[in-house]
Amino acid sequence: MLQQTRVETVTAYYERWMQRFPTLQSLAEASLQEVLSQWEGLGYYSRARNLHRAAQIVVEQYGGELPADLDALRKLPGIGAYTAGAVASIAFGIDAAALDGNIRRVLARVFNVSEPARSPSGERQLWELATANLPAGRAGDFNQALMDLGSQICTPRNPDCTNCPLQQDCQAYALGIQEERPVRTPKPEIPHYLVTAAVIESAGEVLITQRPLDKLLGGLWEFPGGKVEEGETLEAGLQREIREELEAEIRVGEPFGVYQHAYTHFRVTLHAFRCSLVNGSQPRPVQVQDLRWAAPEELPNFPMGKLDRQIAKRLLLT
Repeated sequence: MLQQTRVETVTAYYERWMQRFPTLQSLAEASLQEVLSQWEGLGYYSRARNLHRAAQIVVEQYGGELPADLDALRKLPGIGAYTAGAVASIAFGIDAAALDGNIRRVLARVFNVSEPARSPSGERQLWELATANLPAGRAGDFNQALMDLGSQICTPRNPDCTNCPLQQDCQAYALGIQEERPVRTPKPEIPHYLVTAAVIESAGEVLITQRPLDKLLGGLWEFPGGKVEEGETLEAGLQREIREELEAEIRVGEPFGVYQHAYTHFRVTLHAFRCSLVNGSQPRPVQVQDLRWAAPEELPNFPMGKLDRQIAKRLLLT
């Protein structure tokens, strides 16, 4: 949960999560929908899907006990090199290096790594340094110490070099370039997308669709729609999207709000519209995982992303 999310945000989610899923067995036995509902609001929903699947694999293949093996850990969904190293060293005392953002920053400064930290060559050099300096039998303490040092002393900006225990060994400090390490790769301009959503109503219910499991926000429910293409009006783009996703024809009615959200790599402005099906048109899940008709008061039972949850909440007020 702490990957990509701040501690103060995570705490309440973690406590609620542990009450509902106190064991790997209970998590493995839960439905994906319940897992996503418990996770809703934390974002990066692939983390929840991977955690759920990893729990199922641990129960099925390892008797419900997390494997105390670096290679076995790395084969679990959602566990990469850093997480495997952290779990192996801290939980099982294995001599394994870890490289998170804090450790990466400390090593880049202490050893004056001039390669961009996130580049393949920079990443390789930092992993080599992390491994070469690992104290035998103390990897867990060492990794945690570097994490704490990076979060409290060797911070991204204005590092507290005066109180740093590694000051005498820090090559970047000696050269006065600690603020220039780690070297960062320029970030590309964040694209902005114009998207639409259809609030399709019939007999007191509204149509929602489930996003494909292998896509962004996979498994979450939403009001159907999508990106507006160049040269399209909002209404025409929405009708095309419904036709492509559901093989249905809709009549676009009055606007139902404008919603904005920034994801990691792009921003969206979403225009929602009240809509109705053209007589005889019956939607079916063509490019979506599933679809449901639900009363507005039932919508809290379906896990949704932030924008669709805002639309759902507005529906309850109308």
